[in-house]
Amino acid sequence: MRIAPQGHPAARRVRTAVLAALTAAVTALPLAAAAPAPAHAAAAPPAAAAAHPGGARTDEARLNGHWAPFGRCPVDDPAMLAADGEETVASCVSSVSAGGSITLGRTTARTGANNLQFGVVYHTTSQTFTVVPPPAGSIVGAPTEIPGGLLGLMCPGNLPVVTEICRLLTDNSLNRVTATVESVGAPTGFSLTAGLSAGEPIVTLPVRIRLRNPFLGSQCFIGSAADPIVLRPRNAVAPAFGVELFRGDGTPDEEGEMVRFALTGTAQEDRTFAVPRARGCGALGLLSGALDLKTGLPSPAGRNSLVLDAAVTHNGALNAPGLYFPDAGRQLARFRHSAVLP
Repeated sequence: MRIAPQGHPAARRVRTAVLAALTAAVTALPLAAAAPAPAHAAAAPPAAAAAHPGGARTDEARLNGHWAPFGRCPVDDPAMLAADGEETVASCVSSVSAGGSITLGRTTARTGANNLQFGVVYHTTSQTFTVVPPPAGSIVGAPTEIPGGLLGLMCPGNLPVVTEICRLLTDNSLNRVTATVESVGAPTGFSLTAGLSAGEPIVTLPVRIRLRNPFLGSQCFIGSAADPIVLRPRNAVAPAFGVELFRGDGTPDEEGEMVRFALTGTAQEDRTFAVPRARGCGALGLLSGALDLKTGLPSPAGRNSLVLDAAVTHNGALNAPGLYFPDAGRQLARFRHSAVLP
């Protein structure tokens, strides 16, 4: 990764985009939530089905060079296309994390690897921004396997139905429980200062955790839209910062029209969130109470934790968006489409 010094001509050329892109880059967190996106104004080129952590798949364009992390960036979203390059600046954000750990009450599990992508429109006058998620949602991640499975979560139990289920759990496929973090609301409270430093909340993320098992059914959740788990991750240490320049088609070039920022080298953590009761687990929700009893839910703030291992976050933007006024958003989309590989 090339670091552009202060006096370098390339560094002077990217000055216009730095604040917008930095603001976007520091909000890219591994557990950031997906939200519904508006319909696209124009169709993107045909996308390739790409593999993601844990075997999850999604339609994602394969992109050349430094565009590669942004295969799901919603450059054709009306909000992105409307960015003029002066009052509003559009950019793409991607963050990848190999995993981490989460403790909910008395249960600790590894978090799965995940890939987060979204667009950002920065409003230069108010110094605020709008997150623009891809049509299928921002985060593609691997489910986490709960240690001990259903036996560990609710056995032994003091209810007849629970006791009967526990007798059947010698089959590992019936015992296996996976957990996936899902959004139940839009991220709020982004902080640029916190993203570039350590110890302060970067963003607020309302989430729920979906538990999957044949006995639990498909609507077993810890947390809900009305009573979410509210995560406020912060950097363990200040991240390293790097800059790369490239052409519109993704080819690295010190005189290129595009800039890519990177934040690396830190874990992110939160030890302040509370965890509500489980809901909807088993037929008529009859297993929710057993899960709560064994897991220790609800669990108050201070007894739960989230630690995300080193994440690699990229933000890609026009390095001089004002040069394309009033069509900077459309130019960003044209460049991104030019990078699509066969």
